[in-house]
Amino acid sequence: MNRILVTGATGRAGRQVVAQLLATGARIRALARNPHSAGLPPEVEVVGGDLTLPETLDECLDGVDSVFLVWFASAAAVPAAMERIAKHARRIVFLSSPYQTAHPLFQGAQPNPISALHAEIERLIKASGLGWTFLRPGMFAANALLWWAPQICAGDVVRWPYALTPTAPIHERDIAAVAVRALCDNRCDGAEYVLTGPQSLSHLDQVSTIGDVLGRSLRLEEITPEEWRSELPAFIPPPAANMLLKAWAAAIGQPALVTSTVAEITGMPPRTFRDWAVDNAEEFQSRPLAPS
Repeated sequence: MNRILVTGATGRAGRQVVAQLLATGARIRALARNPHSAGLPPEVEVVGGDLTLPETLDECLDGVDSVFLVWFASAAAVPAAMERIAKHARRIVFLSSPYQTAHPLFQGAQPNPISALHAEIERLIKASGLGWTFLRPGMFAANALLWWAPQICAGDVVRWPYALTPTAPIHERDIAAVAVRALCDNRCDGAEYVLTGPQSLSHLDQVSTIGDVLGRSLRLEEITPEEWRSELPAFIPPPAANMLLKAWAAAIGQPALVTSTVAEITGMPPRTFRDWAVDNAEEFQSRPLAPS
């Protein structure tokens, strides 16, 4: 029976990969820096390890056939980690990005450090001799939680730049569904899948959809890039903000790229942004208490 190591298993996409792998009967091992706080189902073998500490990986990889790789660590740690993975596994499915895709949203911010990192990881994977599949999702629907949930929880106005820039946000469940197919089916070896949601929706459309699901009249107030930079929350570092602004500016007036890959690989239509908003509605509804 296939044994699969899932990295990033406590993230939004990684948790979905774990959940959907459980339904296949695969044996699942999850890599976590702190196994005791991972909060994964009891059927999952959670092991301690760190991709930046290669000496911790041999035990994690022992007996593993396939690896789902999510990389947030430094580029300097990639070669040693890949050497350990290649010593044990036969296949790797890497959550990359559509940096090679010819669309203004994906090319407007090139070159950038994230794309350079993903390109280097892909080069090392191809050189490793492993079977491989690269997943290239566009905008994650879950970005809405980071970007807009704090403002929506606090009131009915979302201040945001480039209101009319369209994207095709993808549900993390659909990313996971393609990942699971690639992890379990060697017919996906050598494939590079650009993954999107089924609709081209502007930021304005997306905020409106969330409001409709919540039964609230949300309003997007367009602000300038300079105003947005001055109001940035701490979790969006300035380099990432500049990358997003360049991408959104380049994509104005262009319909978002919409691919049919999710349906072709999974046999099911991709979930809409409304589906995602319904699934995550509770996370937009906890308003802070008013001061007394």
